[in-house]
Formats: sequence, structure tokens, C-alpha cells
Amino acid sequence: MEIILKFVHSLIELSNAMAPYILFGLIFAGILHELVPQTLVTKHLGKENIFSVIKSTLFGIPLPVCSCGVIPLATSIKKSGASKGATLSFLISTPITGVDSILATYGMFGWIFTIYRIFTSMIIAIVAGIITNIVNKEEKEIKKPKFSFANNAKPSNIVLNSFGAIHKNIKFNKTAQKAPANKFSLKKALSYSFVSLLGDIAKPLFWGLILGAAISTMIPQNLSNLLTEHAWISYILAISIAIPMYVCATASLPIAAALMLSGVSPGAAFVFLSAGPATNIVTAGVVKKMLGYRSLFAYLGSIAVGSLLFGLGLDYIFSVKNIDSASIINIEDNANFITIVSSIILWGSILYFLTKPYIKKLIKVY
Repeated sequence: MEIILKFVHSLIELSNAMAPYILFGLIFAGILHELVPQTLVTKHLGKENIFSVIKSTLFGIPLPVCSCGVIPLATSIKKSGASKGATLSFLISTPITGVDSILATYGMFGWIFTIYRIFTSMIIAIVAGIITNIVNKEEKEIKKPKFSFANNAKPSNIVLNSFGAIHKNIKFNKTAQKAPANKFSLKKALSYSFVSLLGDIAKPLFWGLILGAAISTMIPQNLSNLLTEHAWISYILAISIAIPMYVCATASLPIAAALMLSGVSPGAAFVFLSAGPATNIVTAGVVKKMLGYRSLFAYLGSIAVGSLLFGLGLDYIFSVKNIDSASIINIEDNANFITIVSSIILWGSILYFLTKPYIKKLIKVY
């Protein structure tokens, strides 16, 4: 009975620490989704150079998309003409850090950890993109369309669509050149935040909170001492769990916090936060099919090596600054009105999305 009460207490503390930042991040993400059109992302990533890789990384960082949700978006970008390197950079940077995850990271770990996470995710994504463009040296053969214009006629009846296909005999209407700008809709922004986005991360967020509370409760003291004395075991453990496991950037935070409270070094927790959201078995399979084996090796290798190196770097920073890792984790029993209401809203939403399919089935039966 005591262990159950301890688990519930840990779960409440984690929820109170994260909920306000997650909800605020979701609202901000919905506004960002309304203000930034997808065409702005897709049209800048076509060239196989370092600039397209950097652009794709910067585009991907604030977008609140998880490691599976980014797959159709990356596929669309690739079909729109983006290079393999730019596509892979976008595929890595997007799920590691979204607006909601950045705010939640700050709420739990402070600004040093947050800035370090953003900066290093950029470096990992850019390096992976550059390596992919290097190992895929085959240049694209650009097939020029064979057509001629009689009597120096202007090609006003030819329109090239976004995939490079050529459609003839379509009259060009000058008045239709500029599509009407979509007006900002708060209703659509909130719908994206609390229906589309929260619906996508509800399940992994639920299990992230459960696992985080369970780790805080159940890891024995002798294992905690072992992880503290032998940091390399923590690194191996973190990278082994993170690469195949599906966990979104926000849902990985309570797990990482619980690992640190249980004796894992900040660097090892960072490895989990970096490699976990960026990789999973499903995404790896898509990368192999869409970009090839060379890109897959660049993808997994860059994330694994980069996460480990930057994890070591974070531990070095903490040791030089003489910072106690447990002191940066903002999980305290200081609940107030805002945190309690935020936790109720968050858990109510999570449970709604988890039970929604079963409720629909019951309604159909009766």
C-alpha cells in the first residue's frame, strides 16, 4: 500500500510540474500552426547544399510534431523536391524540440538545460543532413521538358505544379496568381492544439508520466548508487532504450527527470531526451524506404554519436560549474491553484482521448 501511495504522490508531482507548461506550449503551437503556412517550409528545402540543411533544421525546431507525426510532413517535403539531407535534418530536428517541449523542458530543468537541448539538436540535425548529402553523391538528373513555342509565343499556357509535372493547355489567369490569404482563426488554432496535437501525444504522454512516476518509485537504492558511481552504464542504458523506443519530446521529460532523481547523470538523461524523440523503429523503417540505407546509417549514427558526445559535454559542464543535477529539477510539492487546474485539464484531456475509441464502440453497440 505504501508503494502505491508513493507512486500516486510522484505522479501528482510530475503532473503539477509539467501541466502548465504543456498547456501553454500547446496553445502557442496552435497559434504557430495557423500563422506559418506549410508552403513556407516546403519551398526552401530543395537544393543539396548546407543552406537547405540549415533551413530545414531551423524550420523543424519550433514545429510541435512528434516522431511519427513528422513522417507524412517529411514525405511531403521530399516529394516537393527537398534534398535527402534537408529531409533528414527536418526529420531529426522537428520531433526533438517543439514549442510545447521547449517550454516544458524549461519548466522542469531550467534555462541552461533547455538552451543546451535546442542548440545540440540543431547541431545533430545539421551534421546528419550534411553527411547524408555527402554519402548520397549521385546527382539528380534534371530532365528538361521537350517543347517549343511557335512564333515566339510565350509559355503562358503551361503551369508547373509543385512536384515538377507539366500541364499544358491550361490558361493562366493573372487574377488567380495570388491565393487569398488565410485569416488567423483562434478557433482553428485551439482546435489544432487541443484536438489534433494533444490527441496525437495523449497516449505517449500518458505512458511517459506513468513510467516517470514508476521509475521514481521503484528503482532500488543499490541500483541508484551503481548508476551514480558508474556513469557509463547510464549512457549505455539510455541509448539502448532511446533508439528503438517511441516517445515524443514532451512525454520523454518526466522519464528523464525520474532517471536523474534515481541517480542517472544529467548527460545520460540528455541522451534519452535527444535520441528518444528523434528515433524509433517505425521512423527508421520510413527513412530506409524513403531515403535509402546510406541515409539510414547517417540518421542512426549521427543521433547516437551526437547524443553521447553532447551528453558527455553536459556532464562536463555540470562538473565544472559544480551543479547538483537533482537541484535543477523543478519537481516539488508546491501545488497551487494554477498547477492543480492545469493538471486536471491535462489529465481530463488525456483520458478523454484514450477512452474515446471505446466510447464510440459502446455507442455503436447500443
